[in-house]
Amino acid sequence: MAEIDDIEDWLIGQALGSPNLASMFAEMCERLRLCSVPVDRAMLTWSTLHPLIEAEYAYWENGSTVHHERIAHAQEESEEWLNSPVRAVLLNREPMLRRRLTNANAPYDYPLLSELSENGYTDYMVLPTEFELPAIKGEYPNTGIIVSWATREENGFSDDALTAIRYIQKRLALAARATIEGQITRTIAETYLGKIAGGKVLNGQIRHGDGETIDAVIYFSDMRHSTAIAEALGPDDYLTWLNAYFEATAGAVLANGGEVLDFIGDAVLGVFPTAQQDLASAVTKAIAATDDTRMRLQTINAGSSHKHPLKAGIALSIGSVMFGNIGVSDRLTFSVIGQSVHAAARIESLTKTAGSDVLMTDDVAKLAGNRSRPVGEYELGGFTGRKSLFALE
Repeated sequence: MAEIDDIEDWLIGQALGSPNLASMFAEMCERLRLCSVPVDRAMLTWSTLHPLIEAEYAYWENGSTVHHERIAHAQEESEEWLNSPVRAVLLNREPMLRRRLTNANAPYDYPLLSELSENGYTDYMVLPTEFELPAIKGEYPNTGIIVSWATREENGFSDDALTAIRYIQKRLALAARATIEGQITRTIAETYLGKIAGGKVLNGQIRHGDGETIDAVIYFSDMRHSTAIAEALGPDDYLTWLNAYFEATAGAVLANGGEVLDFIGDAVLGVFPTAQQDLASAVTKAIAATDDTRMRLQTINAGSSHKHPLKAGIALSIGSVMFGNIGVSDRLTFSVIGQSVHAAARIESLTKTAGSDVLMTDDVAKLAGNRSRPVGEYELGGFTGRKSLFALE
């Protein structure tokens, strides 16, 4: 037990940091073996709160590196999982499932057990440890961790080994809970605020008036005829259509190395920061995102029977945008403000009358080469002077 206490102390230290959960689990299994707990195979499974990921698992086998995999919400459940003892424990909320595999009359009620027996395993058990976590409540209502343990020891797990595993799994659950909650916090911040703004909030910029300015190539797009489309489709179908539009616009920004700062109604504000790359590279990525948006919209419209096709106006400009906490002390939003944002919105609105779905400022056009075409000088509402604008051919 003194050696097990050392693992407990180590797990507490892990809980106070930000470990990789799969790596931590693998090291814990190795440490158990050094304490004469004969673990030869183990799998840790946990649910999470993520827009794309439903659950994750880490699979470790003695002599091999740990394997970490994420299961998507839309991913079809495999036959292996549907017939898994881990799934049975989750559904039935059993405190433990154990099968000794050396008995000639052992009930191999799950296909996995026959496979384990053929590979020399003698004992297998599944232990859940429940704790509260933010999660989507679905088919498997309980949250926490669930671990399967297997050994090739001739007589299986001894009572002492089983006691040690139970003891350590509760400490593993504490470290896992701290790690998973940290991951969920970052996921929520980045999902709703974006990586840049989410990172700033998590790094302490949460006070009223906190802010920071970044220089970037700005991508601003707005959906055409959105009011007419919403009226024609109704709320549910319009929401689906709107998300298709965001996939074509915001999705293109993210796919080409940009950051989506804000959704303003049915408009998208994206940036390609210049702090860690030269201006030409940022412009190249912004133009690639614009081309990608055009192609995505074309593909969506080609496969749709809607009488209102998806169309967007896009503005590309260069300037500074400011992230700032605005609102009142008890209810803040981390928003994007600044003259460059207003100018981009004004330029985008001119795509309705300038004869092109994409308009660029002259500083972007100079880096667009022979793809730029001048369309004239225009006044931007609220700004002094006239501005030369260019179409992206």
